[in-house]
Amino acid sequence: MVRKAQVTRETRETRIQLELTLGVGAIEISTGLPFVDHMLEAFARHGRLGLVIQAQGDLEVDAHHTLEDLGLTLGRALKEALGDKASIRRFGSAYVPMDEALARVVVDLSGRPHLAYRVTPPSPVCGGFDSRLFHEFFQALANAGALTLHLDLIAGAEVHHAFEALFKAFGRALAEAVALDAGVKGVPSTKGVLE
Repeated sequence: MVRKAQVTRETRETRIQLELTLGVGAIEISTGLPFVDHMLEAFARHGRLGLVIQAQGDLEVDAHHTLEDLGLTLGRALKEALGDKASIRRFGSAYVPMDEALARVVVDLSGRPHLAYRVTPPSPVCGGFDSRLFHEFFQALANAGALTLHLDLIAGAEVHHAFEALFKAFGRALAEAVALDAGVKGVPSTKGVLE
């Protein structure tokens, strides 16, 4: 079974075309923000996901609209690709180190959007990009994807290492949560639905 979604979001501020495959696939990312491209590629590779993104945003204003809309689009694609969520593992977690940095991410594909973001970047800027905007990305993703997402930066003195560890941990945790489990019949919830 191929679990895949294509989502387009077009506003006066951004235009985003995104294709997500829950399983290994092509990774081609162009957002106009090289550091964001690098983080999303790390997320997809470590999440064993196919991810194709073409995004144009009003970067002459700042990166806020682009980051928020990327989160919304990725969240919608994830929700669509999961379908009714039958036989998924539902929960996933990962710790990932990168040199001095250590990140922990825990995911529940619960149908209830919640973000717990305990991340204090060691520097607000990385590669000319305001890394604090990643909060907006993850908030939009949790809302649109209807998932509970806990992100913790446990250690990190270098901002690049800190966010790379975080995005790799997110990929690994999500890969675990979306994985199909032959031992799970139907939806993994006492309610009988995950919405």
